[in-house]
Amino acid sequence: MKEITKAPGRILLVKPSSLGDVIHALPVVSAIHRHWPEAELRWLIHPAWRSLVESHPGVSGTLLFPRDKFRGPGGWLRSLAWLRTLSDWKPDLAIDLQGLLRSALFARFSGAPRIIGLSDAREGARLMHGERAIVSGTDHAVNRYLSVLDRMGIPRPDRPEFELPEGGLPEGFSIRQPYVVIHPYSRGQGKSLTAQMIQAFSEGASPLRVVIVGRGDAEAVQVEWPGNVEDWSNRTELLELTAILRGASFIVSSDSGPMHLASAIHPERTLAIHLWSDPLKVGPCFPDSLVWKNGRVSRVAVLDDSWRAEGRAPTASEMEVLGRLAAAKILKAEG
Repeated sequence: MKEITKAPGRILLVKPSSLGDVIHALPVVSAIHRHWPEAELRWLIHPAWRSLVESHPGVSGTLLFPRDKFRGPGGWLRSLAWLRTLSDWKPDLAIDLQGLLRSALFARFSGAPRIIGLSDAREGARLMHGERAIVSGTDHAVNRYLSVLDRMGIPRPDRPEFELPEGGLPEGFSIRQPYVVIHPYSRGQGKSLTAQMIQAFSEGASPLRVVIVGRGDAEAVQVEWPGNVEDWSNRTELLELTAILRGASFIVSSDSGPMHLASAIHPERTLAIHLWSDPLKVGPCFPDSLVWKNGRVSRVAVLDDSWRAEGRAPTASEMEVLGRLAAAKILKAEG
């Protein structure tokens, strides 16, 4: 098919989850809005992430995918009823960035005459895509998603644009003193940081204020923290987390959705800790962010294929060094 030269009136973007993937998709919306400012774009998204995208100037509205309601007895019937509502809006174009059979079905049921997907879509999803953007297995996730712009005749941006909400600080949280954030949790097996790692990091950063954020197993981190630590684990909503990250002087995070949120807000202040994941594919996307893997720290700009290899967890002494690194960067920035 030819590239799209006339602006579609209505565009459906299918990217329900996860948090990191939703953040990676934001530059696609920014580029579409810049090229076709009059187009009406609706984002099909999980309710948990809607607050991150609804304030974006390129998002006209959201279609919520209530996955939890489709579980259990009668879930399949409820999902069929929900699918029928997708065609009510009648988009001119559907973009499937999820690349799974379910998301391809969403795009197909929308009734859009043109459907763009990715060439590495799985579960037979490609059979339902009218067009496929060519992606490489070694591309960063942001660049994979931006490839759909080629099918639309929209130039890729020189630098991805993440337009995120300001958020609002949780009650009782103070930004009067500089602080470093550590986000230890991750859904991936073996990717979370242990309580001992957090403790070593905090001791290295002392006397700097250290704020622990995120959602995870609270039982695993109930320890006697050093006096410079504030534990906000499991106490913040998404927009509150966003505001805490905005106010941070430096951020250290496991490979996770909040890490991608941090690197989109403060690329030059974010260090991502990668264990077994590939930082060239799923690490921070900006060249001025930092990555730790296998005992090495480097700017994203100079990562090479040696960083793709299987990694290991940092030792307590290495976490203490990262704490000192964070404190040194903050002291330098503060003059």
